[in-house]
Amino acid sequence: MRAPRLLSIGIVLMSLAGCEGDSAFTDLSAFMDEARARPSGTIEPLPKFSPYEAFTYNAANLRSPFQPPIKIDMINRPKGSRLVKPDDARPRQFLEGFNIESFDMVGTMANDSGTFALLKGAGGVHRVKVGDYLGRNNGRIISINEAQVDVIEIVPDGEGAWLERPRSISLKERS
Repeated sequence: MRAPRLLSIGIVLMSLAGCEGDSAFTDLSAFMDEARARPSGTIEPLPKFSPYEAFTYNAANLRSPFQPPIKIDMINRPKGSRLVKPDDARPRQFLEGFNIESFDMVGTMANDSGTFALLKGAGGVHRVKVGDYLGRNNGRIISINEAQVDVIEIVPDGEGAWLERPRSISLKERS
């Protein structure tokens, strides 16, 4: 019983010994022989790179080529007035730090002191009244009703004067 077992172990060991000369590693052996044949101690020089040339994009302020040109009627364009200008001396209100487009009207409230609008935006719901300011363009609330909040903004006209621009924030239902 021991002899067949020893015989089978011997056959397995001999077959494993025969695997050393297998042709599966001939490419590895050839690479190692080539690497050993190279002279040691020499390092190839680094390739020469051309320096980076900075590029300044100058077309950022031009019209996009994918949009149709806008025709501006320079004669009938609204002109600003030097009499209208923002009051830089008044203290800024919290809602003036946000764009007016970020506000949605969600309701109104009324009590003995007046009518208030509820505007959602700037991280919460805010109660505003006539005379309050909101938006980055010196927007002053001029009227509040159940359907909308009317605001007058003071914006530059591009020629050194200021222009009053009316805006409305309509009631957004289901918000």
